This record gives sequence, C-alpha cells and structure tokens, in this order.
Amino acid sequence: MLVYTSRFGQVQVADDRVITFPKGILGFPRFHQYVLLQPKADSPFYWLQSTETPDLAFVVTDPSLFVPTYRVAVRREQMDEMSLDDLADAQVLVIVNKHGDLLTGNLQGPLVVNAATRTGEQLVLSDRRYHTRVPLVEVGEPLAVAASA
Repeated sequence: MLVYTSRFGQVQVADDRVITFPKGILGFPRFHQYVLLQPKADSPFYWLQSTETPDLAFVVTDPSLFVPTYRVAVRREQMDEMSLDDLADAQVLVIVNKHGDLLTGNLQGPLVVNAATRTGEQLVLSDRRYHTRVPLVEVGEPLAVAASA
C-alpha cells in the first residue's frame, strides 16, 4: 500500500503492517489506520503515521528502553477487545513529545497493540506513578562542523 506522509512523501508499506485502532487515538477518534515508520535503522523512535491523512503522525517509542520498570496494567475486558490472551503478546508504545530540551513520554496513555492481529488501543492508566510528560532523554545541541583552514 502507498502511504502519503507530510514528512517523508510517499512511502510503500506492506498491507499486513497496518495497525488498526478501532477507537482511534485520544483526540483523533476519526482516524483508525496507522503504520509504524522507522526513519533510521538504529533509532529507538518511530513515526506512527496515519494512512488516512498525511498530516497526522505521532513520534512513539518502546517505553521500556527508557523506563525499565514501566508496566501496563490492562483490564480483562480491554484484553478481550484487543483479542489478547497474554500481555506478553502485545507491543507497548508511548507517544513522545518535545518540551524544551527534553523528549518526554506519555506513560499515562500507552498504546497497546496486539502483535498478531495488529489491533490496538490507547489506554488511560490510573496508576499515579505514571504521568503524561515523563522525561526520556535530553536533546543536545547539534554538533557544529569545523571549517578546515
């Protein structure tokens, strides 16, 4: 399938890579189909790009790379909605935002995706340990290229 993006132009993606969020993502309930795009092979960050509109994409990451103790509690009815028997069969992602010099993760609103069916849901956790702006990494200044004399 050909996906149109505002950041990368047209991108060819296999049809079986589409992730469906039947309820949409918070704030964007009309859009249900997304794909993960990795801009660099070694990057821990991905773009969760809507297949329905080129202007809608979120930077996401695996939160366990930055917060190893992070755990998502999923209610049985939520697991049933995603056809999940075991949370180990899910991929958990969080939306990343830039605040000043920090990249932060929304650990209170993780995206849980059934890896087999590629169906997902954004959850809202009531666990007070997790917040919407948990610092993940500090963004440094780009390195200046020295001019040769």
